Amino acid sequence: MGAVGQPDRLVAGEQAEAGEGEHLARTLCTGENHQVDSHEWVGRARDAWEELPPRVRRQVRRFRRHSGPTGTLVISGLPAGQEALPATPAEPGSVQRQATIAAAMLTMVACGLGEPIAYLAEKSGALIQDVVPVPGQETFHGNAGSVPLSFHTENGFHPHPPDYVVFLCLRADHDRRAGMCIAGIRQALPHLTPASRQALFTPEFRTTPPPSFGPAASEPDAKPRTVLSGAVEDPDIRMAQLVTTPLTPQAATALTEFGHACEATAHTLHLTPGDLVILDNRVTVHGRTAFHPRYDGADRWLQRTYVTADLRGSRDHRPDDGHILAR
Repeated sequence: MGAVGQPDRLVAGEQAEAGEGEHLARTLCTGENHQVDSHEWVGRARDAWEELPPRVRRQVRRFRRHSGPTGTLVISGLPAGQEALPATPAEPGSVQRQATIAAAMLTMVACGLGEPIAYLAEKSGALIQDVVPVPGQETFHGNAGSVPLSFHTENGFHPHPPDYVVFLCLRADHDRRAGMCIAGIRQALPHLTPASRQALFTPEFRTTPPPSFGPAASEPDAKPRTVLSGAVEDPDIRMAQLVTTPLTPQAATALTEFGHACEATAHTLHLTPGDLVILDNRVTVHGRTAFHPRYDGADRWLQRTYVTADLRGSRDHRPDDGHILAR
C-alpha cells in the first residue's frame, strides 16, 4: 500500500512475477484468433487473469472492494513488450486491434476488475485505444493533444460510464515532462463548503460528450445532472471541466470551488514503461500536464481500456451482448 494520501503502489517487477505475466501475455498472442475485440479473445484473457501472480490479483481485488483515498492504484514492472515496440502511432484515432503483450496485460487486469467495454462513437469502438500525440492536434483537448488536459471523469455524459479506466505506459515522453494528474473526491471533499457540496448534489449541471466522440455524438438537449451523487460522505463524481456547464449561479460557484479542491489535493504521476494505472472513475478525476512531442516515432505512448463492474447493466446498449456500447 502507498503512504497516507498517496496512490497505492505495487511493484510487480520481481523476476519470477514479471516472467509469469509475460508468459501469460505471450500465450494470448498465439493461436488462431488474435483479434482483441472478439468474444473469444476476451474470454481467453479472462481465464488468463486467474493465472497472474497472486500478489497482483490480491491487490486488484482489494482495490476493487475499496479504491482508497485517491481512487488510484499503480502497478509497476509489468511487461509491455518494450523490446519489440514499434514506432509510436501518430495518426488520429489509432487503436490496437491485434493481440500484443501490452493489450494482453491491459485486458487481463480489466477482467480482474470487471469486463472491458468501449463506445462505438469513440475510436471506432476499440477495446484497446492508443493515447498518443498527433501532429496538428497539439491544442486538441483530448488524448491526441499535448497541451494541459483539465480534470474529468471518463464519459460522464453517458448513462453507462466506465467504473474504471486502466492505462499502461509503453513509452514515456522524451523530456519526462508529461504527468498524469489525479484527484480523488475522498481527499477533495473536506475542501468544499457546505453550500457547494449541496449545490453539487443538485441537478443543475449539463455534461456533453467530450471532443473525442466527435460532433455526431453531441447532445445539445442533454438533461441536467448532478456532479456528485450517492452517499453524502463518500459520493460518486460525473464531471469534466471542459464539457460540464453549470446552469445556475450557485452551480457555477460550486463547480469552480470543486476545481480548486481538486487542484489542492491532486497528485501527479510520471509514468515509465511497464507502469499500469487503475483509476476508479466513480471517485477520481484525472488530467494531464503539457509536454512537447517530437513526432519521431519515440513519443509518449499509453494504451487505455475502460472497465465496467456490471456488464449486465448496459445490456440494452450492447448489440449481441458484446463489449461495445453502440449508443
